[in-house]
Amino acid sequence: MNTATDRIRVLVVDDSALARRAIIDALSLDPAIEVIGTAPDPYVARDRILELRPDVVTLDMEMPRMDGLTFLRILQEHHPVPVVVLSTLTTAGSELAYQALAAGAVEVLAKPDAGRGIARIAWELANGVKAAARSKPRGKATPAQPSSVAGLQLESSAAARGRMLFIGASTGGVEALRELLPQLPADIPPTVIVQHIPAGFSRIMANHLDELCRFTVREAVDGDLLQSGLCLVAPGDYHATVVASPRGHAIRLLQTPPVHHCRPSVDVLFRSAAETIGPSAVAALLTGMGSDGARGLQMLRKAGARTFAESEDSCVVFGMPAAAIQLGAAEQILPLSHMPRAILRALSEPASTTAQT
Repeated sequence: MNTATDRIRVLVVDDSALARRAIIDALSLDPAIEVIGTAPDPYVARDRILELRPDVVTLDMEMPRMDGLTFLRILQEHHPVPVVVLSTLTTAGSELAYQALAAGAVEVLAKPDAGRGIARIAWELANGVKAAARSKPRGKATPAQPSSVAGLQLESSAAARGRMLFIGASTGGVEALRELLPQLPADIPPTVIVQHIPAGFSRIMANHLDELCRFTVREAVDGDLLQSGLCLVAPGDYHATVVASPRGHAIRLLQTPPVHHCRPSVDVLFRSAAETIGPSAVAALLTGMGSDGARGLQMLRKAGARTFAESEDSCVVFGMPAAAIQLGAAEQILPLSHMPRAILRALSEPASTTAQT
């Protein structure tokens, strides 16, 4: 791994010369990053990786001779290197991108196209590369299937107490959610998730999580009521907020400006939960680069909510949880493996009636 003072050395793998040029131009705007080479297909990429020893590889999914997903799996088995996947915003592209995350990719981003100029993609590309460079591999444990979960249970009084669960994550978060959510019971209180993921990919992620979990997981729609046994995932490119409505608490989707360069933003969700739900909320901030969610978690704790942050030893990138811990926003700091039981214990307890000062 390069030292803190060295630039991050990147190999760009894409069969399109135009796409390679756009990626190089975008990454070249960041002085902390150096593109050291390119490859038009996985066979050339294999030789370039062995020759150049890059810190990070950006990888297209749809290429001739060998597709990106197959190459990623071979790469992770024989020559592990942090990979940022660039995929098209199509149903097929989104499915491949999700499978790439499951196969070990650190980050997934929407591939540059004619409608997205360098200025729009430069920050997210650079941020994805930096996150990958700082990442550490998560264990390859297979998420438990609903039928085989050795049941953590929720006290029946939890729903009556109006408890709700809010989870925020970024880099490494898809795999963290695949590990965490299947361990939660079918009668989970209303749950809302913000995972930093491009528009078009969030629905695929929600569909796959739904297959793993004993409760319903789906992409949120504006006006959705928060209900027991339902987990809503914020759509890419929309903030998700909690609002009171005549029929109960509901989701309001917004396209207000990004927060911390992110839309959806964890801070936006957590702040709305602090203002609307307050002490009835339980919130967890998982792996991710940057500080999104830290201030929101602090607001939740001050409002009397139960708050958790993932500890450094299990984070792929210890950024967002570290920022929250520094603010004193996390009541408990736990490895991911301990998070399900702690969350269920908090959901089963009476809500605090006293906010922090």
